[in-house]
Amino acid sequence: MVIQGVQDSTSLQVDQYIHPLVVADELEQKQWVDSVYNTMTLKEKVGQLFMVDVFSSKPKKETDKIKQLIKEYHIGGVIFSKGGPVRQAKLNNEYQELSEIPLLMAMDAEWGLAMRLDSTRAFPWNMTLGAIQDDKLIEETGRQIARHCKRLGVHINFAPVVDINTNPKNPIIGNRSFGEDRDLVTQKAAAFMKGMQKEGVLASAKHFPGHGDTDSDSHKTLPTINFDKERIDSVELYPYKKLINDGLSSVMVAHLNIPSLEPRSNYPSSISKNVVTDLLKEHLHFNGLIFTDALNMKGASDFSSPGDIDLAAFLAGNDVLLISEDVPLASQKIVSAYYSGLITEERLAHSVRKILMAKYKVGLNKYKPVDLSFIYEELNSVKNDVLHHELVENSLTIVKNDRATLPIKNLDLKKIAYVSLGDDSGDAFFQELNKYAQVDHVKATQLGEMIEKLGEYNYVIVGFHKSNANPWKDYKFKNKELVWLYEIARLNTTVLSIFARPYAMLDMLTTTNFEGVLMGYQNSEIAQEKAAQLLFGAFESKGKLPVSLGEDFPVGTGHETRSLKRLSYGLPESVGMNSFRLSRIDSVVQRTLKEKMAPGLQLIVARKGKVIFNKNYGYHTYSKLKKVKGSDIYDLASLTKILATLPLIIELKDKGVISLDSKIGRLLPSFEDSNKKDITIRSMLSHYARLRAWIPFYLKTLDSVTQKPDKKYYRNSYSDEFNIKVTNNLYFRSDMKDSLMLRIKDSELRKRLSYKYSDLPYYLLKSYLEDHYGNTLNKLTQQHFYKPLGANNTSYLPLTKFKKRRIVPTENDQAFRKEVIHGYVHDQGAAMFGGIGGHAGLFANANDVAKIMQMYLNGGYYGGKQYFKSQTLEEFNTCHYCHKKVRRGVGFDKPQLGEVGPTCGCISMTSFGHSGFTGTFTWADPEEEIVYVFLSNRTFPDSNNRKLISNDIRSEIQRIIYEAIDY
Repeated sequence: MVIQGVQDSTSLQVDQYIHPLVVADELEQKQWVDSVYNTMTLKEKVGQLFMVDVFSSKPKKETDKIKQLIKEYHIGGVIFSKGGPVRQAKLNNEYQELSEIPLLMAMDAEWGLAMRLDSTRAFPWNMTLGAIQDDKLIEETGRQIARHCKRLGVHINFAPVVDINTNPKNPIIGNRSFGEDRDLVTQKAAAFMKGMQKEGVLASAKHFPGHGDTDSDSHKTLPTINFDKERIDSVELYPYKKLINDGLSSVMVAHLNIPSLEPRSNYPSSISKNVVTDLLKEHLHFNGLIFTDALNMKGASDFSSPGDIDLAAFLAGNDVLLISEDVPLASQKIVSAYYSGLITEERLAHSVRKILMAKYKVGLNKYKPVDLSFIYEELNSVKNDVLHHELVENSLTIVKNDRATLPIKNLDLKKIAYVSLGDDSGDAFFQELNKYAQVDHVKATQLGEMIEKLGEYNYVIVGFHKSNANPWKDYKFKNKELVWLYEIARLNTTVLSIFARPYAMLDMLTTTNFEGVLMGYQNSEIAQEKAAQLLFGAFESKGKLPVSLGEDFPVGTGHETRSLKRLSYGLPESVGMNSFRLSRIDSVVQRTLKEKMAPGLQLIVARKGKVIFNKNYGYHTYSKLKKVKGSDIYDLASLTKILATLPLIIELKDKGVISLDSKIGRLLPSFEDSNKKDITIRSMLSHYARLRAWIPFYLKTLDSVTQKPDKKYYRNSYSDEFNIKVTNNLYFRSDMKDSLMLRIKDSELRKRLSYKYSDLPYYLLKSYLEDHYGNTLNKLTQQHFYKPLGANNTSYLPLTKFKKRRIVPTENDQAFRKEVIHGYVHDQGAAMFGGIGGHAGLFANANDVAKIMQMYLNGGYYGGKQYFKSQTLEEFNTCHYCHKKVRRGVGFDKPQLGEVGPTCGCISMTSFGHSGFTGTFTWADPEEEIVYVFLSNRTFPDSNNRKLISNDIRSEIQRIIYEAIDY
C-alpha cells in the first residue's frame, strides 16, 4: 500500500510510505487476517481493542483477573508492568494458552526491561544516549532491548520517546527525552526505532503530538500545550514525520490540552478526533497502530467516567485502548454504540484488522510459548554489559576545559583531592580515580574546615552524585552545596563532575572559576567508573550536550580530548576476549590456594590498553585473617630488574649517555682493573657474560655456631656505625656495602661462556645509576617513572610509604633474619643494601605493574609523556644471542627457544617479561597487545615451597588467557 506524501512547513517530505504493518508475504498475511476476522463475533472484535495491564509481582488472585478478561471479553493484548522476568514469562504462557486469538504483548521498556522488571538490564536513559554522536550505538541499543523483549514474548515496546524536551522543568519527560533539539531527537529516535524493528519488535513513538514542553505530569493532571499550530508542526511533529517515513509501527497519543489543535476547553488530545484522526492519520498519513496513553492516568480519567472515555478514544480514531479502568463496561458501551450506528462495521474493522495485521507481523500466526529455561542468563549476558560500557564512554561530555585542564597530565606535579556533593554514593568514582593516582577523599562539616583542608592540594575533583534509581529523581543542587562549590572553585583548580540530569547546571550562577566540567548524566557505577577513566585520559572524549545549559553551553557543546594511553578498565568482549573462557582462571587459582601453593594473589590481564580481568584471591597468610585487596602491596622480587633498574638504563641509552656496548670498566672506574671490565651492558643483561648466578653474602655474616646474625656485622638498634636497616630490629654495619661490592668485583668468572641467569649485573648498574645521578635508586625511580606514571603504589622501602596492613608478608625467615619478613625485602642481598637493590626490593600492586608494562607496550609512552623512544626500547627487547641458544633480551626475559621456559609456549617471540622468586610474574605481548600480571607470596611461610613453580601455575594461566582470544 503506497500513500503519497505532502510538503509541509518544515520541508520534511514524505514521498512514499509503505504501510508499516504489511509484511513481505502480504497475501498470506491478508488471508490469515481475513480468516480470523471473519470468524469473530462482535464481542470478540471489540475485545481486540483492549490492552490491559498486569503486574507479575502481584499475587495470583490479582493476575488471575486477567484470565477472566481473556475468557469473557476476548481482550487483544496485555501490557506487563512491575515484576520479574521468569514470573512474567510464565504468566505470558498462561495467558496465551487461554486466548483463542494470540495476545499482543507489550511493555514500557524505554531503557530496557529494567524499567519494569527486576533482575534485568537497564541501559542508559535517552538523555544520556542523546549525547552520543555515533547513531550505530543507538541503533544497537534498540536492537538489544528488542532481543530482550522477544525473549519474554513481548511484541511491542512503547518506545522511543520522541518528545523534544524544550522545557527543563518538565517533571515527567526530562531524562526520557533524547534532548531539546528536534533534529537530534529525530535522529536518535529513528536509529532506536530502526534497531528495534529490525529485530521484529514493534516500536511506538510517544507521546503524540508532543509532551516535551510541559511543566506538569499527565499521570496526575491534564498538561496544557499553548503553542500555535505552526510551532507544533515545525517542532513537536517533526520526529513523527521522519519516523513515519521510515516505517514506524505505532504511535501512542498523549493526554494533553492543546487549544490550537482542539477548540474544546481542557479536552484531552487522546480523545480528540482533530488530533488522532485529522492530524495523525490524515495529515501525517499514518497507517500504523494508534494507542491511547494509559486511560487510568489522571490526564484522561479525570475528564470522563470509565467506559465513556474508552468510547470517546475509539471514536477519535485510536485503535488500541490502553489500560482501561473498566473493560466490561467499556466493551458494553462500544457494542451499544455499534448497534446504535455510532460505530460502523467499517470503522471497527479498520482497527481490528490493523491489530490482527500487527499480530501476524510479530509472528503470532505461528505462536510459540516462551521457553522458560535460562531466561535470566540470556537476559543478562555479557553482551549487554559491553554495550552499556560503550554507550557510557561515548556519552560522557566535557562541557568546559579551560587551559586543557583535562585530561589530567603531569601526575608528579599533582596533589589531588576528591570532594563529594549530592545525596547519593560516589564510591565507585573515588575508587576508580585511585587506580590512576593517589586521590584523597576530603570531608568536612563546615565550609571553613573544607577550605583549610583543601589548602594542602593543588587539584580538586568535585563529584555531584544524585540518585540513579529512575529518571524522575531529584537532580538539583542544594543552596548550601552551591555556596560550597563556588568557594572551592574560587580558591582551587577545580573540575566538576556531574552525575545527574544535565539541567542541574542551570542552577549554577557561574562556572567562571571552574577549570573543567564533565557531564556524566547518570550516577550509575559504570558512569562513575568511566568518568574517572576519561578524566585521566584513558580514552577520548566524544560526547556533546543534547540540551542547552545557559548561553555559555548551547546544544552540541562538548570538548573533544585525545587519549593519553593510560590503561582503561572494561570487559573482555570489548577487546576480542571471551569472558567464559577467561573464567577458567578462577578454577586454576582455587586449586592453587587449596593445595597451598600460595596463600593469596593478585591477577590482572589487559588487552589493547584495557584491563579486562582484575581479581584478588585468598589471604595474606594461611591464617586467613586478612583478605587480599587490590590495593595490597607485594614484594616483586626480580620484577625489580625490569620495573626499576632497566627503565633507567633504557632512558640513559635513549639520551645517548650509554650504549649497549658500554663496558663495566667505563661505567664503574673501580672495576677497570677487574676481570669484568670488558663485559658490556648487552652481554651481562642478556645473562651471557660468565657472571655467577648470585653471591650469598649473608652466609658469611652469620655466627658460625648459632647461625644467627653475627654481632660483628649487626646490631639490634640504629647507630652511625650500624645504619643499614635490614629489618625493624636488625641493622647492618655501614661500611659493609663497599665490602659486598668488592666481593662482586673479585668474584671469579665462570669458565665457559654460556647462558647463566645472574643477579650481579643489577648490583653493578644500581651502583652506576646512583653515582651518575648522585641519588638513590629509590628516589630516581620515583622521580623518573613512578610519580609521573601514577604508580603511587610502587616503592622501595614500603613501610616508609604504606601502612603495614597493606603489605603482604613474604616468609618466616629462619635462615637469616630469624623472623617473619613483613614490609622488608625478602632478598637477602637487597636487604644488606638497606632494602634497595637493582635486582630486588621493589614493592607494588598488580595495577601499578600493569601500568609500567603498558608503558612498554605503548613504545615508551604513557599518560601524555614519552619516556623513551620505541626504537630504543626495541633494542632491549631483542634476543641478541639467540644464535647461541640464549633466549633473553637485554634485561627482559623472552619466550623459550625450545620446549622449556618461562611462558606457556603459546605467545609471540616479540613478547617479554620477567618472573620473581616470591611468586611474581609479568609478561607483555606487542602482537596480541596483552599485559599479564601475577603477584603472589608463594614463599610464605617457607620459601622452599615450590608447588607454584612445579605445577607451572603462572604459565597455565597464561595459556588460558591466550585461549580466551576470540579475535
